[in-house]
Amino acid sequence: MAVMVGLPRETFPGERRVALTPRACETLKKAGFEVVAEHSAGIAAGFTDEDYVKRGVTLTSRSEVFQKAQVITQARTLGANPVHGQDDLALLRPGQLLIGFGEPLTATAECVKVAATGATLFALELVPRITRAQSMDVLSSMASIAGYEAVLLAALNLPKLFPMMMTAAGTIAAARVLILGAGVAGLQAIATAKRLGAMVSAYDVRAAVKEQIESLGAKFVVLDMGESAEGTGGYAKAMDEAFYRKQRELLGKVLSEQNVVITTAAVPGRKAPVLVTTEMAERMLPGSVIVDIAAERGGNCELTRAGETIVHNGVTILGPVNMASMAPQDASQMYATNLINFLKPMVKDGAININREDEIIRETLVTYEGKVVQARVLELLGTGGTN
Repeated sequence: MAVMVGLPRETFPGERRVALTPRACETLKKAGFEVVAEHSAGIAAGFTDEDYVKRGVTLTSRSEVFQKAQVITQARTLGANPVHGQDDLALLRPGQLLIGFGEPLTATAECVKVAATGATLFALELVPRITRAQSMDVLSSMASIAGYEAVLLAALNLPKLFPMMMTAAGTIAAARVLILGAGVAGLQAIATAKRLGAMVSAYDVRAAVKEQIESLGAKFVVLDMGESAEGTGGYAKAMDEAFYRKQRELLGKVLSEQNVVITTAAVPGRKAPVLVTTEMAERMLPGSVIVDIAAERGGNCELTRAGETIVHNGVTILGPVNMASMAPQDASQMYATNLINFLKPMVKDGAININREDEIIRETLVTYEGKVVQARVLELLGTGGTN
């Protein structure tokens, strides 16, 4: 008997992504799965019900999706949808798989609530950054969209053009753009800003990314910090306040020469480090723009307000949230591909097999058989397990 995968409509305000696109559903069908979806599940991402039906998906009500499916796929599970996600708790049942973003390192109380239903929660943002899991890396997929969109937001809000232009009225100088953080989002921002013709420079605490930055045509900004903040798994590690204070002092002069600053520094499960203080922002040119990709994590700029645009001393500071939803069609396709690559190895001969010895399963499995089992979440809860 085929494993039934369920696709409910997303209920988080402003969320336009869908966990499975019609094309992804077709891939699942070919792999031996059945798919049941809620009516209008993909409308916000540009996918009609007809698109799903053509690919063999059965459409029904939300309650029936939860009732029929052994696996529920969502962009945002309860932890990432704390208000409206509560409505789905009563629909979950013991042994049912729930796969999606879950904010487990910050929404620990929601993890406990999911555990109480007996459902098995996999949080995709916890997929380890190992070679075998690259095709499942949802954080990288969504970060690439955020980096691209950040540059477009900056270009729309900057009162000058990005490229150098030779015109009948003279030469227009190219905009100077600085990217803080050269992870996936930062590298995509560099590439996008270069395509638009800006003069791009970038800074990262990890000296190892210098070659990547320069390969995209940007200048690597060197600050003498005295130590590296490169952590495990390709992430930056959290440093002490003295490190960040010195970093801010050295960055201040660099920022004062920029038209655009895009900040992308985030540490998983922690508040984003402040890289741009109010004083540093005040030294920037009037009309310049800061786009803070880390706004949802508290922001890299002291002035950032999540979901808002403010102007301080002539400098515009944008705090965009849920940036992947700005391009929901491609974001959904990327996310769905990652999700399928995560799900398929767990299913053999029509049965779900959860191998807790597997590193990918061990790191992403948050709740199992009525308990929270993920080591980092348990540490945050301060308990050896919870019912």
